[in-house]
Amino acid sequence: MKLKPKSLWRDFFSLLYPQVCPACKERPPIRGDIFCIHCYYKLPYTDYHLSNDNMMLDRFWGRLELEMATAIFLFAKGSRTQNVIHALKYKQKKEIGIRLGEDYGIKLKENPILKTVNLILPVPLHLKKLKKRGYNQSDLFAKGLSLGMNIPWSKNHIKCIKESSTQTRKSRLERLENAANSFTIDNPNDLRGKHLLIVDDVITSGATLEACGLKVLEIENTKISFATIAIANH
Repeated sequence: MKLKPKSLWRDFFSLLYPQVCPACKERPPIRGDIFCIHCYYKLPYTDYHLSNDNMMLDRFWGRLELEMATAIFLFAKGSRTQNVIHALKYKQKKEIGIRLGEDYGIKLKENPILKTVNLILPVPLHLKKLKKRGYNQSDLFAKGLSLGMNIPWSKNHIKCIKESSTQTRKSRLERLENAANSFTIDNPNDLRGKHLLIVDDVITSGATLEACGLKVLEIENTKISFATIAIANH
């Protein structure tokens, strides 16, 4: 079989600069996959999608009405999960977001509540931040979820209209105030009467997701659920 020039260059480049697993940053990933086999067993999966009573739902209790909330991994500083998120956000590893979303989307179809989702909406970045980074990692996660769940996604409905200051070292209330009025909804009639899955990369206090969710819930007869790649421990 004759190899194409593009394939030859890719194999040659891999020999010079071998890929490593983004979680441990040591071992090579399984061929055609993201993680090494060791990290597949060591990553802190939550299995929240199997329970309608989990820590992520508890985090939003009394703040807004949710149908379901779930995350793939637990997040802690210095952890494998932090390495994965960092590679996705800052190292141009876009395939991580899409692949995680696609694999997780297949699992989310096991949850009867999430089977009723009509549209997936990623949390947007402000245009200045989007221009600086070049892409929105939540868009990639949403795209993957769309593939896995066989549900459409849209980055054209929730818009970020205010560049918020850093959330680091802010209290939950300060984070919510910082995120409030940062978002607007374009073409709200498209969302009326639908169950919407709002997605982001990491949830810490939940202020950003809460602000997006409250804005969406202003639309008549909408229901919302949340999904993220990771959830940080308090």
